Amino acid sequence: MLDLYDLIRNIQKRPAMYLGQPSITHLRTFLAGYFFARHQLGEPETDQEKQFFNFQAWIQEKFKITSSQSWDKIILFFSQDEHKALEQFFELFDEFSRIDSGGGMPAIPQTINTTISK
Repeated sequence: MLDLYDLIRNIQKRPAMYLGQPSITHLRTFLAGYFFARHQLGEPETDQEKQFFNFQAWIQEKFKITSSQSWDKIILFFSQDEHKALEQFFELFDEFSRIDSGGGMPAIPQTINTTISK
């Protein structure tokens, strides 16, 4: 079985095959299903899965957002559409995974109150 980061990179290569259409919302739903299925099967979290949970805080810090919006909604808010948001996700994920693999963890988001209403 592929690890999480390999799976995300495979989705990047062929998003329609995995997601139906290139959409950040579809990606978020796919990943939620992935995590749910692994939990239902009693599979222990991998190190990558644990590290991926830092992606939310990293995105909030990157975009200076302190609201409770999920990472996909934040990226979508700053993108033209679902497809561009998905492309942006992969760029951001590459940056995150480089930092993450180097042992650096995202800083705790500072208290800047930005509201997203999309």
